[in-house]
Amino acid sequence: MESSASTEPGLPEELGGLVVGRRRELELVLAALAGDRHILLEGPPGTGKSTLLAALASATGRGFVFVEGNAELTPARLLGHHDPSRVLAEGYRPEIFVEGPLARALREGALLYLEELNRVPEETLNVLVGVMSEGAIEVPRLGRLEAAEGFALVAAMNPFDSVGTARISSAVYDRTCRVLMDYQSAADEAEIVSRRTLPSEGPPADPAWVGKVVELVRRTRSHPEIRIGSSVRGAIDLVLVAGNLGRIRGLPAGSREVGLDAALTALSGRIRVQEGSGRTPEEVITTLWDEVFPAGPTPGEGPPPEEPGKAGGDPGKVGAPAVPGPTGAATEGSPPGSGPEAGHRRSGPG
Repeated sequence: MESSASTEPGLPEELGGLVVGRRRELELVLAALAGDRHILLEGPPGTGKSTLLAALASATGRGFVFVEGNAELTPARLLGHHDPSRVLAEGYRPEIFVEGPLARALREGALLYLEELNRVPEETLNVLVGVMSEGAIEVPRLGRLEAAEGFALVAAMNPFDSVGTARISSAVYDRTCRVLMDYQSAADEAEIVSRRTLPSEGPPADPAWVGKVVELVRRTRSHPEIRIGSSVRGAIDLVLVAGNLGRIRGLPAGSREVGLDAALTALSGRIRVQEGSGRTPEEVITTLWDEVFPAGPTPGEGPPPEEPGKAGGDPGKVGAPAVPGPTGAATEGSPPGSGPEAGHRRSGPG
């Protein structure tokens, strides 16, 4: 049965305010859900799979039940179970059944969003295969749970060759519509970072510098010594850490002293270096930083903040007055020989 709410022409534009880019993927997911299809979103971490679906559920008024997939997700944890303590006292009764996320989504007609599908044990996946096929499930000592109108499974998974993942059986692929979600464009990622790093007070990060940060993060995905690069989350964290670290140190966020430390903090745990590289993540990130931010002025860096009393004069003496002009006499804090009798060695103000 087609859902007209999911096929309104203006809905992708409305969702565009919540999801940067992804127009094509939004249209595909909306079209599949309108046909009561189950969906598999496949792509690397940090490509907006959860954000897209949560925004879609909110805009269409559908319920949204989130499940984190992992090796500990048993059929009982996914579907639900009878309360053991009450079973001993009262026996198996419908009112003592504790709903799991699957039972709740079936009853409410909600979207069941299962993250990290290819980390879920096979016995749990078999439960989902039956639900996708029949739209219902038989629960021992409870009875048959029918899916209310609007129920759909939307599963997300990383590429199967990521660490800790396994191949998904053809039975799952045969019952889902697959939507591939790869990394977004550099412009879209810069927009995401800008939105996610807006300060509560003060000016936002310089767009030119944010663009360079995004470029740095994107290079981790294609560097020959890096097996797994960083998602856009690394760029978001880098900008946030650099802004706060710059305030702590009294230096611009774009300076090497601040920016590189922020990059090492935000990215060193996110990347995986090739086994035969011989270099640490920190060494690779430092090399990439120097490539993207070569020596010299950095976009968004600006001049370093002045310390009180150091506007001019002897940089080693706090509170030293500025060196006078050519007609002034030497004063306290001026180096010897800086007065008029010094032979007018300088033609203008120091």
